Amino acid sequence: MSRVDKPFCKMSNSMRVHRALMACALAAIVSSHSMRISASGPQALGVTPGSRVAERRVGGPGDPAATAVTPAGAASADYVIGLDDVLAVVFWRDQQLSGDVRVRPDGKISLPLLDDVQAAGLTPTQLRERLIAEARRFVTEPLATVIVRETNSRRVYITGQVAKPGQYPLAPSMTILQLIATAGGLGDFAKAGDIRLVRVSEGRSVSVRLKFHEMTKQGSRQNLELKPGDTVVVP
Repeated sequence: MSRVDKPFCKMSNSMRVHRALMACALAAIVSSHSMRISASGPQALGVTPGSRVAERRVGGPGDPAATAVTPAGAASADYVIGLDDVLAVVFWRDQQLSGDVRVRPDGKISLPLLDDVQAAGLTPTQLRERLIAEARRFVTEPLATVIVRETNSRRVYITGQVAKPGQYPLAPSMTILQLIATAGGLGDFAKAGDIRLVRVSEGRSVSVRLKFHEMTKQGSRQNLELKPGDTVVVP
């Protein structure tokens, strides 16, 4: 072999080794990528092993594969209907009994044929059962659905010396301190020792005097949990 051929052979061997290393690296990358894809599965859709889902059929008898998947507990079945709530009442195949209705101040709703039906204080399921019982006077085997369209009763009010007085949606287990904080806190001239909670109970208004510094103490009994329709007055 001539001196000219030797460098060429060395260069060729080096290129072959380089190509072999590149092939191994590429194979490792492809293998790692494939493992990530196969491991993702449901997690890529936001569903983790052991997560609870409720499946509701929406297809007809001829379409058994049509389903809708909804997170369990997404809708509260124990919601209590209150005054000024707007409900959608739908009777299957009986449109004359159906319609959108607002719960009146006396707690009742009015529907064609059924007249006045008590709604406030009931859950949607309880109201549905009551409507079905009333509709049996006019319809054989009635089927009804009750949907809460607007939860207007789930509101509380704060007025007086706070940054942002007005009405606010009632969050679960909301207390007076939380409502004051939501309203931006007490004003500079607020009488913190003379805050009042006004609540309508059994048709009459009841007022309770509270002190802000007492409510801020841990375990205070003055930091009351609010109910729908409550009004906090900060003089």
